[in-house]
Amino acid sequence: MSGSMTRPSAARRRLLRPCAAAVCAAALLAACTSGSDKPATASSSPSPSAPTSSAAAPASGDQLQREYQSVVKNVLPSVVQITTDSDLGSGIVYDSQGNIVTNAHVVGSAQKFSVTLVTGGNPLDAVLVSSYPAEDLAVIKLSSPPKDLKPAKFGDSAKVEVGQIVLAMGNPLGLSGSVTQGIVSAVGRTVSEGSSNGATGATIANMVQTSAAINPGNSGGALVNLDNEVIGIPTLAATDPQMGAGAAPGIGFAIPSSTVSNIAGQIIKDGKVTNSGRAALGITARTVVGDNLQPSGVAVVSVVDSGAAAKAGLAAGDVITALGGTPVTTMQSLTEALATHKPGDKVQVSFERGGTPKTAEATLGSI
Repeated sequence: MSGSMTRPSAARRRLLRPCAAAVCAAALLAACTSGSDKPATASSSPSPSAPTSSAAAPASGDQLQREYQSVVKNVLPSVVQITTDSDLGSGIVYDSQGNIVTNAHVVGSAQKFSVTLVTGGNPLDAVLVSSYPAEDLAVIKLSSPPKDLKPAKFGDSAKVEVGQIVLAMGNPLGLSGSVTQGIVSAVGRTVSEGSSNGATGATIANMVQTSAAINPGNSGGALVNLDNEVIGIPTLAATDPQMGAGAAPGIGFAIPSSTVSNIAGQIIKDGKVTNSGRAALGITARTVVGDNLQPSGVAVVSVVDSGAAAKAGLAAGDVITALGGTPVTTMQSLTEALATHKPGDKVQVSFERGGTPKTAEATLGSI
């Protein structure tokens, strides 16, 4: 993600995969297929009743321009560039103690980092606090945070509305402190990453879809509203199979700020995630194929004692075919179905036992 504009470096090529994923969303194209090194699927659509922004439109182009410039002036100093031995990405200053939140795929397996502030100065050393690949988030900490470090203000992503103007800030292609503009295109997307070439394989719920350009190097940066609030962390940009896995303009996804604050807060306080808020069945499982050699369900290998599946009566050997009315054919589809629920939700589980279809109601636990 750094290097010349004419020939991408190895680092840029590697980070392109975590930031550019093929998205298969039924609401957009029924027959969409993935075609990148890091495919992703979006399994849920925004709420049909999602409101458009209620904010009043600026009186003039000059006023809107001044608002943009004010947001950039206020928030961009909180966005940093993170460099490892081989990769480059972005991060957001989380607090004055030097904690910086970013994507797990940006830090990868590295333990030490070089951080460059947009405001200039020599690169600063940082170390990994903890990484949580399940939500593609991580926290690193500056070894000697400067006194003028400026933490970002995180907004309430539950209040994000379709149509709101947003700015994406980061370091695309190694171009430090770059800003792109767009709107919130949709909310409530559930997006799955691939699991190869440095990708985390995460399935992330409630992502914010935006038309603001997200390019390699933007990962871990800030998606910001006109109130100077970070409402998400840009993580994925869609690719278009019709373009040979090239970028699909205007389709990007950001992890919502509520998820970021929840996970980062736990990592900073406890050094790890103690309560993910992610729903779970409490099983070890694997994808099975049918007579046509196509994925046909998820076989339960074992159940966790007192877990959701065990309490519902599921047992090793059962093959789950649907969860809450959503068909389940693979482990990924099961993960995506679970991502749309919360711990404590009651869902109907459809499964087969010895070839006989059965159903059970499960009260979902947590990871």
